[in-house]
Amino acid sequence: MCRSKANEGAALIDRNPMKEKAYVSGVLLGAGLLLYLGRDLLTRSALLTWGLSFAGTTAVGILAMALYRVLAELRASRHELARKEAELNFAFEVQQALFPRQFPSKGGLEFAAVCLPARGISGDYYDVLQLSGGRVAFAVADISGKGISAAILMSNLHAVLRTLARTVWMPGQLCSQLNRHLYEVTQPAAKFATLFYGEWDEADRQLSYVNAGHPLPILLGSGHGRRLDRGGPPLGLFPDSEYQVGKVPLQPGDTLVVYSDGVTEAETPEGESFGEARLETLVAAHREKPLPEIQRAVLLAARDWSGKEIVDDMTLLLAKVTGPPALQ
Repeated sequence: MCRSKANEGAALIDRNPMKEKAYVSGVLLGAGLLLYLGRDLLTRSALLTWGLSFAGTTAVGILAMALYRVLAELRASRHELARKEAELNFAFEVQQALFPRQFPSKGGLEFAAVCLPARGISGDYYDVLQLSGGRVAFAVADISGKGISAAILMSNLHAVLRTLARTVWMPGQLCSQLNRHLYEVTQPAAKFATLFYGEWDEADRQLSYVNAGHPLPILLGSGHGRRLDRGGPPLGLFPDSEYQVGKVPLQPGDTLVVYSDGVTEAETPEGESFGEARLETLVAAHREKPLPEIQRAVLLAARDWSGKEIVDDMTLLLAKVTGPPALQ
């Protein structure tokens, strides 16, 4: 039954509109030619008159049927397009609801974050959540691929990470479990995700982090120039990957910039990338401004740089340390 339906669908798809148009045009041309050649015979031959009338009427009927079919297919296409657009709008609204609506007001960190999808819905992900013991966790991830499949995987990653963050205290162990989960749910499609996951402990002013194949964050302030590269491979590539944990002390005023490659890989029409150095220079120039203003400046510069609509999801998370310096 399924095969029969599939064959019927294939037969419909295989119909060539150009062949149909050529057929109708040929009938009309033939009818016109007959009318022209037999113009002197019409009054003398009833059979010829009947034949030409029949041919003309048939041609008009075929043309009318072809036009009706074109209009019907156009209406169906518009309906299908409207349905898909409604589904994408709904998916976009659901995805936007997954992003935090407000950031933790306690914990010694101030945040600003945004995700700009390239195709209506995004495969990028960011999150900030308050944990027990005065800790604050934050994450930025980039799912391989684009569109609906990447967005579905992103929502799955969001749910599992939130669960693990509240039950697993060690960032390395959390990422190992997240990696195994992603590997199991994406086989054999071989999907993966890059991730930067950080846990901030206000008590000792220390950031513990794991970088799973993600672009290196930019750190401005007391730790300027420090590479936050401890971690392991992207999530989902190998089932038993282990992840090292990096630790870095931070002081009030220090600013951390975590981003997806859609920001730094924005290209000019000539193919020149926006780049990490330009991003760092831009953030440093606006460092004394509120985080939302820095965020707007970065996104505006990246989009102006490309001079066109973005071709990859852009995600940017800024975190600044607040409060008094740690006691020595």
